[in-house]
Amino acid sequence: IRDDLVTGVQTCALPIYSLKILNVLEQQRIAWNDNNINEFMKGYLKSDKLVFSGSNGPVFGWNFVKDRYLKTYSTKELMGDLSFEINNLFSLSRKVAILLGKFNLQRKNEKLSGYFTLIFKKINGNWYIVSDHTS
Repeated sequence: IRDDLVTGVQTCALPIYSLKILNVLEQQRIAWNDNNINEFMKGYLKSDKLVFSGSNGPVFGWNFVKDRYLKTYSTKELMGDLSFEINNLFSLSRKVAILLGKFNLQRKNEKLSGYFTLIFKKINGNWYIVSDHTS
């Protein structure tokens, strides 16, 4: 995990679940910057119950979320270079956690940023995003 991924959080004090969740986000960042939506989507639960909420309202289902990414970010130029800032990460239970953060997307002539709330669920020993609200 990159040191700059965890803004304002002491990584040595994080419980193991936090490191696993942050690793999911780091793997998504790497996949995104490699222009690989298929690999990026591995961070999401492959389920019809997955929900992505953005400015156009909610999209339900892993396949629909993937299609949204493929249509919205159809080229490397549109995908740009992605980075994250983590503002908070806390557990609701042993198998559910919430991550609050900021994304930064650097394109050739444009810099975009926004905030996100991710709900992670631990399933069969792995952490997956089950809800993504990004604005």
